[in-house]
Amino acid sequence: MAATDHTTPPAPPDAPAPPSGGAVPYWRRPLVRSRREERCDDTPQTGGMRRFAAISGELTGSQRLWMGGNTVRPGEASDDHHHGEADSGIYIVSGHPRFTFLVDGREESVEAAPGDFIYVPAYVPHREENPSADEEAVVVLARSTPEEIVVNLRDLWDTTGIPDAGVEERPAS
Repeated sequence: MAATDHTTPPAPPDAPAPPSGGAVPYWRRPLVRSRREERCDDTPQTGGMRRFAAISGELTGSQRLWMGGNTVRPGEASDDHHHGEADSGIYIVSGHPRFTFLVDGREESVEAAPGDFIYVPAYVPHREENPSADEEAVVVLARSTPEEIVVNLRDLWDTTGIPDAGVEERPAS
């Protein structure tokens, strides 16, 4: 049987130093509940959808995570955008959203349904579409940064805010 290492793991790089004088160390911080009425839609927005924040640095003291959600109404689509350095995880609550992005200079889409998860890598331009005529698309979002990052774009070929991206050739019309 292997020996168990009981040494204390190092604190995260940006964690506060363990306090002296009886204050609470970072690993004993309280859990925080975010109730529906405490959610905030004062977060960066993209046309065609409505985002809200539930967990963020500002709302809950999170240091590495942003969570919230969005709704896309029937027949609507978000504007093209990306989330900078934040990886995104998306859980489909209801509806059948479609996520559109570029592959080899042409638009590709991923169709989703309730219970599906979608991973959107950092800096990937995309848009969320709701092809339904009568059902909202509702999702839960998780990002790898404590505050929401949204870079709204002219189109999926726009590389604004993407480090070292240069300019991509658009397909001929």
